[in-house]
Amino acid sequence: MPGSYRIGVDIGGTFTDFTMVDDRTGDVFVEKCLTTPDRPERAVLEGMRRFKQLRADTLHNAEAVIHATTLLTNVVLERKGALTGLLTTAGFRDVLEFAREMRYDIYDPFIEFPEPLVERPLRIGVPERVLVDGRVHVPLDEAAVRAAAAVFRKAGVQSVAVCFLHSYRNPDHERRAREILAAELPGVEFSISSEVHPEPKEYERTSTTVVDAYVKPTAAQYLDRLSAELRADGYPNNLFVMLSNGGTATAETTKRFPVQAVESGPAAGVEAAAHYGRLIGARRLLSFDMGGTTAKLCVVLDGKAARTRTFEVDRVQRFKPGSGIPIATPVYDLLEIGAGGGSIARVNALGLMQVGPDSANSSPGPACYDLGGEHPTVTDCDLVLGFLDADSFLGGEMKLSAAAAERAVRNKLAEPLATSVVEAAWGVHNLVNETMASAARVHIAEKGQTARNLTLVGFGGAGPVHAIGLARKLGCPQVVIPPLPGVMSAFGLLTAPMAIERPRAVRRLLRDVDLAELDRWTHALETEAAALLPAGGTLNYACMADIWRVGQDYPLEIEVVGRWSDAGARQRIEDAFNREYAEHYGRVDDDTPLEVVTLRVKAWQASAKPVVKPGAAGADPQPKAQRRLYVPSAGGYQQAPVYARKDLGPGSRIAGPAIIEERESTTVIDRGDTLTVDEFGCLVVTLASQEAQ
Repeated sequence: MPGSYRIGVDIGGTFTDFTMVDDRTGDVFVEKCLTTPDRPERAVLEGMRRFKQLRADTLHNAEAVIHATTLLTNVVLERKGALTGLLTTAGFRDVLEFAREMRYDIYDPFIEFPEPLVERPLRIGVPERVLVDGRVHVPLDEAAVRAAAAVFRKAGVQSVAVCFLHSYRNPDHERRAREILAAELPGVEFSISSEVHPEPKEYERTSTTVVDAYVKPTAAQYLDRLSAELRADGYPNNLFVMLSNGGTATAETTKRFPVQAVESGPAAGVEAAAHYGRLIGARRLLSFDMGGTTAKLCVVLDGKAARTRTFEVDRVQRFKPGSGIPIATPVYDLLEIGAGGGSIARVNALGLMQVGPDSANSSPGPACYDLGGEHPTVTDCDLVLGFLDADSFLGGEMKLSAAAAERAVRNKLAEPLATSVVEAAWGVHNLVNETMASAARVHIAEKGQTARNLTLVGFGGAGPVHAIGLARKLGCPQVVIPPLPGVMSAFGLLTAPMAIERPRAVRRLLRDVDLAELDRWTHALETEAAALLPAGGTLNYACMADIWRVGQDYPLEIEVVGRWSDAGARQRIEDAFNREYAEHYGRVDDDTPLEVVTLRVKAWQASAKPVVKPGAAGADPQPKAQRRLYVPSAGGYQQAPVYARKDLGPGSRIAGPAIIEERESTTVIDRGDTLTVDEFGCLVVTLASQEAQ
């Protein structure tokens, strides 16, 4: 039947993950391939080929292929984007270097910042000036724009960002400049800030627009290439891409605003965690996604993840805010830590053990992959500890070398530290858990939560291996491992709606703003957003307003229920802001007036929510084997039962220590912990108290 399959594809640093759902039967199929960084589409097509071997009609009858990728982030990190020019208001050519004029580390005399994506000779200012209220103070000098085009043409510029002062209030100058540049520079891509990010804050708006322009040719080439390859294999529909805000859009929309997909991969995992949170009725979750290169955590409350409107790429100091290039686009508020299965362990200059943040990635990979890697990684140490099985990794498709793992741990860690191999391996496992826990404690506190009230949802290839240890360090009482945890981000792509957001700057006091005018703007934004979504589906809309107290610099997002001009709406919005403000800051200042900074509309088409059918096994599963396992609470190795997850069904109950294996991941439970399987097939682990151990 046409439209019977939906396929999610997530390209990670080490593996590319695939999930396919047959909507006729509810059957779910998964695949996992090593990522091919030089040509990411090669891994995508390899996974599709494997699906076609299972079901020959896969692509012909696919309703949607939904894609998440770190490609655009890597383009910025590796400085492999287009040669880009910047056209801006005269006097503002150096805004990318002035930035916020803040030091992210005031005590570092050698502080560094990332180099601007546009070199100074290609940053050109032209006479024009729009005032903050939208009035034209200096008309656009069209001759200067043509002169700038000549400079860009001579330099061979491939993409141009246009960012004029206060264009979010009046975009006419930017639009006219684009018309002139397009006539002068055929074949060149353009990004204008009044479309990419029509909001105040000059540096953030310029930076976001420049990133959009820098990655636009690469995004277009890659998506066109992948779309063509899929069509050649028989796929008849649009390619869809996960956006950073947790929604999905067509490849055409993504090519128009590629900056919105820079953080697409991590958003898919959060969507999956929120989906299962709603399914099992858990109101407070800590989403924990640990893959090959990084671990990502996010607080999810009542099925909604915390969001932010500014994040950074290409940080000079990876985990220091302010040291990177800001992108002002809606993203989930994730904590990212350089801790994954491929994170390299070493003895540092102080003679202490250190894990990450660098990773062995997919090439050469951990030492146990036997692909030339010599440095021990978290995966190598987990193999030495018995948490992983050399013969059943990826369902036995990828054999691991226990000897290579042990050799790397001995040579690089145990001997320099004068300790045993097992002590070194456990030190790495425990250290990476503590590193994640230390960062998570701060993140959780910043969200006004405590870990003892959060259920940890663990997924990713390495997540279930480390979830119990992390939860114990944090004090989370319970861990949930959903079905298919090793490909959870790919599964999350199939739970996310088709969605897009469009903003408009307001900058007016709430008490004075014309509410009828805001209604007209809201309707216009709804029309604009709808045009960016596939035709034919039922559209839903939500209106939000960014509001702050006059004089502040960071707004709060408040949902606007009903129309702005409804009776009492102004007071309801103010009350909602005060509640949110008190939640964030613990008090409310009633004397300072509120200002509506930005109006925002989200449009979405709901998608069918796939549910993985749990196994039909009984409540008394039998282990498939016994394995020598390092048990932390016992301080040594013990024989522990190994269960195949497919043999567990609703009502199954297992006491730790034990190992639950599945093709894409492994769950390890400690002595005293208890695992049960719920009606949705989730592994629910209740942790023993510290006192009991």
